[in-house]
Amino acid sequence: MILKSISYKKDKTKQGYPYQLPLFQSLESLHFQKPITILVGENGTGKSTLLEAIAEQAGSIRINPSNDDGSDLHSLSKQLKLTWSVKTKKGFFLTAEDFANFVRRASEMKETARKELENIEEEYKNKSSYAKSLASLPHNRTLHELEELYNDGLEFRSHGERFLDFFQSRFRPGGLYILDEPEVPLSPMKQLSFISLIKEMEQQNAQFIIATHSPILMAYPGAEIINLDSLPPASTSYEELEHVQITKTFLENPERYLRHL
Repeated sequence: MILKSISYKKDKTKQGYPYQLPLFQSLESLHFQKPITILVGENGTGKSTLLEAIAEQAGSIRINPSNDDGSDLHSLSKQLKLTWSVKTKKGFFLTAEDFANFVRRASEMKETARKELENIEEEYKNKSSYAKSLASLPHNRTLHELEELYNDGLEFRSHGERFLDFFQSRFRPGGLYILDEPEVPLSPMKQLSFISLIKEMEQQNAQFIIATHSPILMAYPGAEIINLDSLPPASTSYEELEHVQITKTFLENPERYLRHL
């Protein structure tokens, strides 16, 4: 494991959200014993908050975060102690919302760079080629770097395809990848493709900590599943998960659930 464990030191002076969540009232430590750890829990459990705090304390790159000042998160992260086998700066922290914002920003960057190049063509038409090339250099570099990473551009693919392309382009062996509900942009078939991609990364010494509601991702072969609805959080089997049991019985007999709505 890259990240071996986290321990949480409670601060009784901290009141309100998120400190009063049952998760943080009961949490003492989590141990990561496998390359893939799946965190499971109901909405409002504190999965996302815990992931963000781990990522902040680990110094993980966050892909296009919001403008929230994150003061509560910063305070919470300081109460976490991380134990490493090998400290790494490779990898990143990503939420589904962050990814959507990133795609939008990348598209805007490409459009801005193209417009600036058009303006330079007009502004420098009576100047030397050298002066024009200097003025164009940063905008051409922006376009080149985006095209090197994402080929034709993330904006020309479906949301799920963009997500998979993004991972393939940004993956580095030996990285720590902290993901919050990565299934959001993915169809069931694309979720299977994502599992295949994770397996390739695992073989190159990557570690993943994933919070998800998807029974498909929860079924990742050999993953450790930690149920945050248990207090304190505890490892559990795939078959014992409420997400899995409800999904299975619903698919077997949808009318059993829908007739009561």
